[in-house]
Amino acid sequence: MTHETTTGIDNRKMALWVMIGSECMLFGSLIINYLIQVHQIAGVENPDLIRPAQVINVPVTSLSTFVLLMSSLAMVLSLNGLQHGDIAQFRKWCFGTAGLGAIFLGFQAYEFTEFYWEGLGLTANNFGAAFFLLTGTHGAHVLVGVIWLLIMGGWSYRTSFQSEHHSILLEVAGLYWHFVDVIWIIIFTVVYLFVLAP
Repeated sequence: MTHETTTGIDNRKMALWVMIGSECMLFGSLIINYLIQVHQIAGVENPDLIRPAQVINVPVTSLSTFVLLMSSLAMVLSLNGLQHGDIAQFRKWCFGTAGLGAIFLGFQAYEFTEFYWEGLGLTANNFGAAFFLLTGTHGAHVLVGVIWLLIMGGWSYRTSFQSEHHSILLEVAGLYWHFVDVIWIIIFTVVYLFVLAP
């Protein structure tokens, strides 16, 4: 049973697009807040103040970014398998996408731990708070996506699982996953690559 809207788009996809619009505003405000905090500490003459360039590890984060981008490819392959009735391919790539997302979260946990030992915690200064709020919010979104994909993969072992019916649900999950990846590209550029600029 399909649930079409007057636009001809399934209402579940439409609901996700509306949610993505609100999430863009959320991440936009977090990114602006981060940039304001970085700008404010740039003009402060305090040798004890931890600055982004002192703690950010671009090579490690570049590797985690590559992992997250590869998860988008795995998501496409998973949806392709389900739409063509190949449940084995769907399971392999669905769980693979979730696994790559979990690896990305592992990188983030490593980075957060390193920052903490460098003296940059959530309460160290406004820059630390803005950094952890922005990247932590994104990490929470990745975690939601990983859980969502594990549930989708688990459903495929039930006898009531149907490729035609569940492919739209995976497509919605895929839209969410790709949105999270695009947001990370923006965060990576603003938070990590701008550090390399003079």
